[in-house]
Amino acid sequence: MGEHSQQLMSGAEAAELAGSAQYPSLRSKRVFVTGGGSGIGADIVSAFVKQGAHVAFADRDAAASRSLLAALEGTGKQAFFVEADLADIKALRGAVQAAADHFGDIDILINNTANDARHAFLDVESDGFDALMTINLKTAFFAAQAVMPGMLRRGGGSIVNLGSTGWKNKVAGYPVYAACKSAVNGLTRSLAREYGKHNVRVNTLTPGWVMTPKQLAQWVDAEGEAEMDRNQCLPGRILGSDIASMALFLASTESRMITAQEFVVDAGWT
Repeated sequence: MGEHSQQLMSGAEAAELAGSAQYPSLRSKRVFVTGGGSGIGADIVSAFVKQGAHVAFADRDAAASRSLLAALEGTGKQAFFVEADLADIKALRGAVQAAADHFGDIDILINNTANDARHAFLDVESDGFDALMTINLKTAFFAAQAVMPGMLRRGGGSIVNLGSTGWKNKVAGYPVYAACKSAVNGLTRSLAREYGKHNVRVNTLTPGWVMTPKQLAQWVDAEGEAEMDRNQCLPGRILGSDIASMALFLASTESRMITAQEFVVDAGWT
């Protein structure tokens, strides 16, 4: 791990940064976050909890998710965890229903679940292709489908689909992931057009290279550090809290006339 990543702020400091702006319109809103147990998802969950929202999140990593719940207990705010493998669409729908049963119909959906596992184009088989398509695109589609009836009953809502700069930067080594993440913008724009008349807003939030524990452990090395220094317009490193801060804005009424758009948080790389 390089010098810049070693100087990253602590998790507690990052949590303080995320949601430092207050959005009264988010108080008591019902939020559902896919893949909220760790990484960017956990930062998003924490940020919405700090705003006083009722936050449900689903993840298959029960240990990480319970650890997050324990960390949030002292805030006096509400969070609700549903253990589910979101690649199983029946389980995904069940998780959304459990969240709605607990808090009520969902106002805000953050489609965060993804898997950027590297894979060689010539080695991809049909089953592997389908598995990557499911976690990187199909879950976003069906999570949006699952929350939409509740949003219509409540007279509106906000869906934030997480994209990726990987395909924009022509990163090699994960062609199925790249194809899925490029397709997220199509999903966003289609749903925004169809459901805008019902006051449902849909936007894409596209992170750059975020210094999550997974990225730091698996991919960030001296070469990666140099690449960030060379390509980012801004110095420093992107944190999950930076992504969470944009998610708060896109979910709040401060962005009430914004839909069908993509917001890139990548320190100016693309």
